[in-house]
Amino acid sequence: VLGGAVDQNITDARGIPAINGAAERMTEAVALARRFPDARIVFTGGQGSLVHGGLTEADVARQFFESLGLSGDRVIYEAKARNTHQNALLTRDLVQPKAGEVWLLVTSASHMPRSMGVFRKAGWPDIIPWPVNYRTGHSFAVLYDAPFPERLAQFEWGFREWLGLVAYRLMGRTDGVFPAP
Repeated sequence: VLGGAVDQNITDARGIPAINGAAERMTEAVALARRFPDARIVFTGGQGSLVHGGLTEADVARQFFESLGLSGDRVIYEAKARNTHQNALLTRDLVQPKAGEVWLLVTSASHMPRSMGVFRKAGWPDIIPWPVNYRTGHSFAVLYDAPFPERLAQFEWGFREWLGLVAYRLMGRTDGVFPAP
C-alpha cells in the first residue's frame, strides 16, 4: 500500500488519524486484509514534505490500521520512503519478494502507471496492480457534477502524474513513459 493518503500534520495536531482524498488506499488495505486473512500487508510511506513534524505516513497508517483492528506481525511498515521510487526500493529490500509470490500494489488509479513502472524496474517479480481512488466514471456526470475547484484539483493531479511519468523515464526509474500492462 503506497502512502499519500494521510495527513501527518493534522494527525499530530489532533491525535487521531487524518486521511485525505486518497483514503481508499487505506480502506482497501483493510478490506483486502479481511478478504485474504493469511496475506501480509505492507505500508510504505515516510515523510514527503520538506517541512514536517515528527510523524511519518507509516506512523499514521499504523494508528489507522490498528484503530480498525489490523495489527500485529501481519502488518509491516516502511517509514523512510519520500517518493514512489523509494517506496519500491526500500519496500523491496524490507520484504525481499520472491518469484511466485503474489504481491498486490495498492495505489490511486491515476498513480498506477508510474507506480507499476517503478516497481517493475526495482525488481518486483509478478506484482499485480490493484487501483483504487478512481476519479473517472462512465459518463460526463462525474465531471459535470464536480465543483469547479475539484475539477481544477483533478487537473493538477493529472498534470503532476504526466510530469512524473516523463521525469521518471528520463531518470531511468521506469522502462517507458507508459509502462506496459
